[in-house]
Amino acid sequence: MTDFFFWTISVLKWYIASKANPQADRRATRRMAQRKRNRPISIQHVSPLVSRIISDLKESIVSGETVAGTRLPSEAALTKTYSVSRTVVREAISVLRTEGLVESKKGSGVFVLDLPEQDKKPFADLDATRISSAIELLELRSAVEIRSAGLASLRRSAAQIERLIENHRQLKALVEEGASTAEIDFQFHCLLAEATQNKRFFEFLSIIREGIIPRASLDETTSDRVLKGPNPYLVKEHQLILDAVMDGDQAGAEAAMTTHLDNSLARYRAALKDTGNR
Repeated sequence: MTDFFFWTISVLKWYIASKANPQADRRATRRMAQRKRNRPISIQHVSPLVSRIISDLKESIVSGETVAGTRLPSEAALTKTYSVSRTVVREAISVLRTEGLVESKKGSGVFVLDLPEQDKKPFADLDATRISSAIELLELRSAVEIRSAGLASLRRSAAQIERLIENHRQLKALVEEGASTAEIDFQFHCLLAEATQNKRFFEFLSIIREGIIPRASLDETTSDRVLKGPNPYLVKEHQLILDAVMDGDQAGAEAAMTTHLDNSLARYRAALKDTGNR
């Protein structure tokens, strides 16, 4: 009874306020209608055929494969691709339109819109072939991996030290052979991340893996000889990090990682200035 009384009072207050300020009431009504229009439609409430088209197109858009401004395949093309009726295609496009992913332009087709911020995948626009992207990642990595090296020096196990030593042995062998060191370099950083005993460090490296050792991608796109091939100081820099981790020297490990990443940053910044590759 008490709840009903308070509910009645609330309704009366709203009614009085709306009469006193009808313009505000109309604005509130419009906002409610807009929210309703923008509310995503769950693909659980559509047929499997419609759901399949929605999932494929949405994944292409959210992953960045299909960028804003791109015209989606025509209704006829989608009908043929998925072996469905035009009604099914129209329903799928309607869901994507409701979610704010596409818009229809009369006489032109359906076009992809800019993604809402919450739908953008981290690092989706990362271009590992650009020096500027390599610099962005190195700056970000510095904030994470310096701390990672310090924690690894305090928390590493004996087995993890053995794996780091073996990794460094393989690195030296590859350098002597003149072979690519990109993969073994990445593994070294992953081993350090694992040695922190905090899985988030390793997960972070996994997310940005494509651009974490940018030399492999830049070799084919830049003429700067400084960036071609392995870092000439790589073995020495890894050795200093490894020694500090083995000794349990947190400050030393962080300082060695700082030097390692700062040296890489300096090389890429110099190359960016010289080549204009942005």
